[in-house]
Amino acid sequence: MLNQNQTPLLDTLKACAEHPHAPFYTPGHKQGQGISQPLADLFGKAVFRADLPELAELDNLFAPNGVIQQAQQLAADAFGAQRTWFLVNGSTCGVEAAILATCNTGDKIILPRNVHSSAIAGLILSGAIPIFVHPEYDPLLDIAHSITPGTVQAALEQHPDAKAVLMVYPTYYGVCGDLDAIASLVHQYNIPLLVDEAHGAHFAFHPQLPTPALAACADLTVQSIHKVLGAMTQASMLHVQGNRIDGDRISKALQLLQSTSPSYLLLASLDAARQQMALHGKQLMSRTLQLAEEARTRISLIPGLSVFNLTNPSLQADREVKLDRTRLTVTVSDLGLTGFEADEILNDQLGVTAELPSLQHLTFIISLGNTQEDIERLVDGFATLAKEYRRTSPLVTKVGEEVWDNLVNSVGYLHVSPREAFFAATETLRLQETGDRICAEIVCPYPPGIPVLMPGEVISKAALEYLQTIQVMGGFISGCADTSFQTLKVVKN
Repeated sequence: MLNQNQTPLLDTLKACAEHPHAPFYTPGHKQGQGISQPLADLFGKAVFRADLPELAELDNLFAPNGVIQQAQQLAADAFGAQRTWFLVNGSTCGVEAAILATCNTGDKIILPRNVHSSAIAGLILSGAIPIFVHPEYDPLLDIAHSITPGTVQAALEQHPDAKAVLMVYPTYYGVCGDLDAIASLVHQYNIPLLVDEAHGAHFAFHPQLPTPALAACADLTVQSIHKVLGAMTQASMLHVQGNRIDGDRISKALQLLQSTSPSYLLLASLDAARQQMALHGKQLMSRTLQLAEEARTRISLIPGLSVFNLTNPSLQADREVKLDRTRLTVTVSDLGLTGFEADEILNDQLGVTAELPSLQHLTFIISLGNTQEDIERLVDGFATLAKEYRRTSPLVTKVGEEVWDNLVNSVGYLHVSPREAFFAATETLRLQETGDRICAEIVCPYPPGIPVLMPGEVISKAALEYLQTIQVMGGFISGCADTSFQTLKVVKN
């Protein structure tokens, strides 16, 4: 067992920042001496003293044999991995690296249709062919959950030559599928189970949280330490265990995907966040769970609001489904408001900012950084919203169900591979002219960054209507060249 009190990377960065010397290396601001005054006024100068490059004492991210290596070994020990890589380009590059490390051009990979856009980017980069399985879907709430063991088994039986299976665990709404059973099925084919665990970095530190992916026998997992723990934005980790994945290939993929000038501020924040959780994680998560449960209970008592939980009919059939109780999703449609409208009111007038607004809901991340005062403001904000902004009739929309049915029934198979479509000759058409054409762009409401259209898929009327509805109701459509979403790029006939 390693000494989790240590912070080798953080300590060495501090020593380098405080060492008096004349700097003749990048970055150009020279430990804050050259930054603009408005930037100094906002951040202070101290942080820039530690904004250093890969000095000899600080090790090298792509060939670590010093303090980065030590910090990664401590992280592997704390999170239950055999080996850990630090990521400075977010979980996005980790998911891409996982696909690049396990799939060659033309190889099949089984994955859910509601993957993050980073997985689609991984398909484009690798040339892998996606075999999509559809997760359980709640038509009442318009929420896609997790894939099930049954759908994974069916896909494996139909495609026994698949090279890997990728799973999202948890979903943006905190739903965790039966990962143990899926891992067992995948390993019967002697292929790796890759897990996008971007929102589950805290699972390893409290028994009341869902089982961590590694403890459920996943071969590889990618975690956004910045999303729910104490690292800086973009700071993530990739963990592996077992012998189904070549670690050298992971390293080579990350060399392609990460900056050759990694931020030591981000790297040191990973070292510090690991130490914090290794030493105090259970205590911090106990407090976080207590705050989340208080918010959940009090908001559920406000007329016109409901809180997503495991009593929902869509989840009762699978007893192994678990919910991350620190993730709070509140349905506001019975107030006659869209989630986008409610989000705008809460943010602009009531001092409460959600993580994710959607057509019917608002989703909040309650983490170790939240306080009792935050929960009071959240509950008071919803009480005011329900009392002063409620409309006479509930919001009724089935557009989500329609597009989901369309995805399941008619767009499940690509016309060409994502890579082929991405690099094909394209033309730009008005939306009304794109029906039945092959999409050449990744198009998704963001967050959560789950593509509704992706390169290689046939563009459907239902998908366009869904995206237009999201836009009209206040959502943001990302991924396409035309930010106004009046045109789309399609593959030339």
